[in-house]
Amino acid sequence: MKILIKGARVIDPLNTIDAVQDVLVNGNLIVRVGDELTADNAEVIMAHGKFLVPGLVDIHVHLREPGREHKETIHSGCRAAAAGGFTTVCCMPNTLPPIDSASTVEFVLSKAATAVINCYPIAAITVGQRGETLTNASGLKTAGAIAFSDDGEPVSNSRLLYEALIASKEHGLPIIVHCEDKHLAGKGAMHEGYRSMVLNIPGIPAAAEDAMVARDLTLAELSGGRLHIAHVSTQGAITLIRQAKDRGVNVTCEVTPHHLCLTHDHVNIDDANTKMNPPLRTHEDVAALRKALQDGTIDCIATDHAPHHSDEKAQGYNEAPFGIVGLETALPLMVTELVLTNVISLTRLVQLMSANPARILDLECGEIIPQGLADLTLIDLDTTRQVNSSRFYSLGHNTPFDGKNLRGWPVMTMVSGKIVMKDGVVVHA
Repeated sequence: MKILIKGARVIDPLNTIDAVQDVLVNGNLIVRVGDELTADNAEVIMAHGKFLVPGLVDIHVHLREPGREHKETIHSGCRAAAAGGFTTVCCMPNTLPPIDSASTVEFVLSKAATAVINCYPIAAITVGQRGETLTNASGLKTAGAIAFSDDGEPVSNSRLLYEALIASKEHGLPIIVHCEDKHLAGKGAMHEGYRSMVLNIPGIPAAAEDAMVARDLTLAELSGGRLHIAHVSTQGAITLIRQAKDRGVNVTCEVTPHHLCLTHDHVNIDDANTKMNPPLRTHEDVAALRKALQDGTIDCIATDHAPHHSDEKAQGYNEAPFGIVGLETALPLMVTELVLTNVISLTRLVQLMSANPARILDLECGEIIPQGLADLTLIDLDTTRQVNSSRFYSLGHNTPFDGKNLRGWPVMTMVSGKIVMKDGVVVHA
């Protein structure tokens, strides 16, 4: 089927395109990009005044399947992603059982084959995510894993992580690390500072992240392996990463939308939707992260989409699980908080949410070129909508942004030439 998208402003940072153009799709491929295109028997989408960008890519989501389907499934999470303008997501291995075997990788891929968007599994670094024995990296890669992580459970054994990084030079896939010294973090539930003292909530010091970032960067430099640091949240951590990049260390990093626009001052002891790990930090940390977006230290934005059942989040703040959902709010949140406030340009945002994450995990997407895959997102910067978590496609409704007015929503998501979301409604099974 042919689809002709007319008059959109096409933004493709990878190919330095920023121009009003038409895009013709035939089957699963983009066949032409240019001015005043025509095509017989094509569905025409009039997109004047809107922005057409490469499909958004999220390399850090928790889809909970297998084992925790009451929180999310691969299909429900992918529908949420489509609603948010994402065409590709990569799911973390902290499932039940963890994604630490070829059979579990194959299970995820079998479910993903009938999902509404592209979904790729990230396998565990260690068996059972217990930090004791490395998984069979080559076998997991052959099965279809695209990276390795023990996300949520940092590999505390330095020798083991060093060996995983050495192995990454052979299999070529990045090691994604959750940087947290569990002993320093203790039973903390929010950032350690004046706000935690006021609320009488146990705190997680910034040093718990900074110390582990320093260690992991040292091991990456020693090994020469591929390191990716997940959800950076502190000024100290981003300074260490910047310095490591200047030394030529093979490291990339990500930041979440919530760490870019919320601080520990937003924490309310009666609302566990402000409880995540890493925790919300200080205004100074947020400023440092935004600066790192501007100077290129941060490579991509990832949601760390972490759905939970409402009963779990309704427990007391200390007892509730960490995490919030983010797939359905990430784009308008970043447009509203970063683009419309001139922190970064829309082109830079697209780079951070499409081209760069695709590059980090070697995915064949993130650009708009003839004969390229037709994974596209159409954005209306003039659309203002109030976040309504009760209407989420995700099974999780745990968001601190419920009721917030945001601008810049996706109005169409296309995956391999098929329109899977139109005007906020997921239309393809």
